[in-house]
Amino acid sequence: MNEGQDWVYSEIVKEHFLNPRNYLMGDESKFKYDAMGIVGNPICGDQMKMYIKVSDGKIADIRWKTYGCASAIASTSALSELAKGKTLDEAVKISAKDIDNYLGNLPKHKFHCSILGHDALREAVENYKKEQDGKKKGSNIKNR
Repeated sequence: MNEGQDWVYSEIVKEHFLNPRNYLMGDESKFKYDAMGIVGNPICGDQMKMYIKVSDGKIADIRWKTYGCASAIASTSALSELAKGKTLDEAVKISAKDIDNYLGNLPKHKFHCSILGHDALREAVENYKKEQDGKKKGSNIKNR
């Protein structure tokens, strides 16, 4: 960083960026997940993958991978902490503003980065619910 330039992020953003929580290291196939959501555009540089394990209707575990900036990494790390243990419906209600507040506010020009993880989580939850609905419908057909 050049002299005179300040770190524009809060200390908690810095902490989540340097030590992201629930980040999926290594081979994705080694994490046994129930559903995955993927959003973004790798061509422009931002892509998010969110993996969830569900138990008793709650997010028992959550992992993620991203190709994004410090704000996207910190935001998704925070989101993963906020979502773990919540019901699926509670988790998808975590807003970008909730994440921003948790992190002590992102710079205004980086606020949009907090949306990427939220969108990936919402897609993972939707995919999980679709799969569960498909299993229920399949079991009803077999029981006829």
